[in-house]
Amino acid sequence: MRVIMDYFVNLGRKVIAALEKTGRGHMLFVKMVAGFDEILRRPSLLIRQLFYIGVLSVLLISLSGFFVGMVLGLQGFYTLSQFGAEASLGVMVAASLVRELGPVVTALLFAGRAGSALTAEIGLMKATEQLSGLEMMAVNPVRRVLTPRMFGGIVSMPLLAAMFSMFGVLGGWFVGVGLLGVDDGTYWSQMQGKIDLHEDIYNGVIKSVVFGVVCTWIALFEGFDSTPTSEGLSRATTRTVVHSAFAILGLDFILTAMMFGE
Repeated sequence: MRVIMDYFVNLGRKVIAALEKTGRGHMLFVKMVAGFDEILRRPSLLIRQLFYIGVLSVLLISLSGFFVGMVLGLQGFYTLSQFGAEASLGVMVAASLVRELGPVVTALLFAGRAGSALTAEIGLMKATEQLSGLEMMAVNPVRRVLTPRMFGGIVSMPLLAAMFSMFGVLGGWFVGVGLLGVDDGTYWSQMQGKIDLHEDIYNGVIKSVVFGVVCTWIALFEGFDSTPTSEGLSRATTRTVVHSAFAILGLDFILTAMMFGE
């Protein structure tokens, strides 16, 4: 009986700790959003983060998108050829990228590259008491440090997802048209005729914006809430990648059900 009681006591403590951490995360999110006026006064803060978060991720996103598009083109050609529908290869590649793979894979790569870097950066600033030093100088560290990074991630994610989809379409074209002999005009005309601006592109943009908010939020909170030790920082970085991946996949299902479930 004692063992059972201890189990439920420990379970209750873990649940309370998880709820408390969730509350701290939401409070931090509200503070970061409320600090948007800091960006208006100092736009250079946002531009600097757009470079570190977005521009430095372009090579990874572009190459990943190109190779994913090549794989889609190869697999799609052999599948469609069984039904004599090779002409629809461009539609299949573009729809797969714009609707799902573009936002989702970009967000996963973003969490692994930029998200982990943000967590390590903020956690190191906390461990070396740089954030406390800003407070001593009457500078709000959330508004000055976290808010520009938050909006930098939100702006960067849709642009990176668009680049992923663009290079993916080019990769599918390279394999389908250049290597497997699909007609060039058919590849592009079918894509232009079947991909809808509202149903496909806009929904993909909405997904990428949501993923950008969630991934950047998780990364910044884990760094800001981390234990100021080397072990605590490593665990926070790991949690960022794991929690972001779960959030991306879960939100992808919810958003897809809402957008295409009618």
